[in-house]
Amino acid sequence: MRQLPEDWQRGLVIAAHPDDIEYGAAAAVARWTGQGKDIGYLLVTSGEAGMAGVPPAQAGPLREREERAAAAEVGVRAVEFLGYPDGRIEESLALRRDLAAAIRRHRPELVVLMHFGPVWAPGYPNSADHRATGRAALDAVADAGNEWIFPELAELPPWTARWAAVFEPGGDHAVDVTEVIPQAHASLAAHRRYLEVLAPERPVDEQVAEIVEQGTGPRADFPAARAVGFTLYHFRD
Repeated sequence: MRQLPEDWQRGLVIAAHPDDIEYGAAAAVARWTGQGKDIGYLLVTSGEAGMAGVPPAQAGPLREREERAAAAEVGVRAVEFLGYPDGRIEESLALRRDLAAAIRRHRPELVVLMHFGPVWAPGYPNSADHRATGRAALDAVADAGNEWIFPELAELPPWTARWAAVFEPGGDHAVDVTEVIPQAHASLAAHRRYLEVLAPERPVDEQVAEIVEQGTGPRADFPAARAVGFTLYHFRD
């Protein structure tokens, strides 16, 4: 397992829902902002359908506030929401266009995506929103550099990122996050109301410790006590 490249300055993290990034990738973000890198977050939905018993009109604004607070804990100031319907994301040309536009606006060298495979582990399916968002976003990284695919974006100059890094189990690259675990905990804990609804029988701090441990555990053949794994895709040198 190799070290993820860090000779870059601007990054953009794309996810389907508030809290997705905080399940492990936020630890890497904390490391990078600590190096002085400029990172932005782009959420396809506001997570409004993710809280049992809380109507979407209330849950959406709440989850946006929690995501902004979570981002601030790891040094991220720019948080954008595209407003797609939670639970009903489609891998569409419209989504690719909106993601490509965002990539052109942010002009990242590294785009970070969440795992979009069919399962997280045997017997644990990945959500439809995660699958659709990840596939569309990986295509959008290429779309953003092509002036002809979405001519309606002509006012935004084409931009090709150097890499896309997908946060997922068993990736081929990793980042040492040993020194930033406290920031990762604080970032996930900012989703307090969401976690209270998700598992009301368990204290939030207990949930946070378990989730961050799962997402930042030691990796085979990578010399770090705590690490985050990614699969790296190359788009330009």
